Amino acid sequence: MKIVTWNVNGIRACSKKGFLEFIENYQPDMLCIQETKAHPEQLEPQIKEPFGALSFYSSAIKRGYSGTATYVFDKFKGDFIESDVTRVEDQVSYGIGIKKFDSEGRFVITKQKGFTLYNVYFPNGAAREERHLFKQEFLRKFTKLLERQINQGEEVMVLGDYNVAYLDIDVHDPVRLSKVSGFLPEEREWFKDFLKVGFTDLFRKFYPDATDKYTWWSYRENARVMNRGWRIDHICVSPGLVNKVKSIEILDQQAGSDHCPVLLNIDL
Repeated sequence: MKIVTWNVNGIRACSKKGFLEFIENYQPDMLCIQETKAHPEQLEPQIKEPFGALSFYSSAIKRGYSGTATYVFDKFKGDFIESDVTRVEDQVSYGIGIKKFDSEGRFVITKQKGFTLYNVYFPNGAAREERHLFKQEFLRKFTKLLERQINQGEEVMVLGDYNVAYLDIDVHDPVRLSKVSGFLPEEREWFKDFLKVGFTDLFRKFYPDATDKYTWWSYRENARVMNRGWRIDHICVSPGLVNKVKSIEILDQQAGSDHCPVLLNIDL
């Protein structure tokens, strides 16, 4: 099974920069996107449901802001078909029951066979102190929810734009960036605590010492060309899924956004 996460930084803009061609080339079974910046009714049919995919959108109340979407392609569409015993509403949800987080369209949660997949656009805390505190609360409360699930024996995958890098090798200039949102000491500490709950950062499992592998670059100062980036888009899984993973790849040559996709190949 091929699962992709990608912050598209505006699905309508990305659709003009190779979005459909990317799907055609890589043929994912599930594509999880963040920062859609659109409501589904604003999209052309070929973007709303590309190649006939089942599409699940979580949009922010505020127009043109945030938003997540999960596309399910042919092979796994059957997991989300209504039957006498299952309803799609029971398999897909769009929040964690906290209004101020859910109203920003930050979650698409799908119950697969054997695990729950969280497609998440984590908050960016850079705008002002209020948003930094909002982000810290989000991180704490979401982690507690996930910890309960793992302690109950559930298997969980959390992927998306975490807006946090946690190792020195995850950013191009760890000294200078140590006072910047996304790489603050308290955020790095949170990520380490998040892993202690039972999650594995799959990229670092396969490439523990890899440097210069990033998933986001500022539009300023030619950052992408110079590879002055951050690794803030992650795929993390609970213990029972780790040994099912075959490979993970940062597709850093893929254009279309200031982020690049991350591709996971897993036996499910």
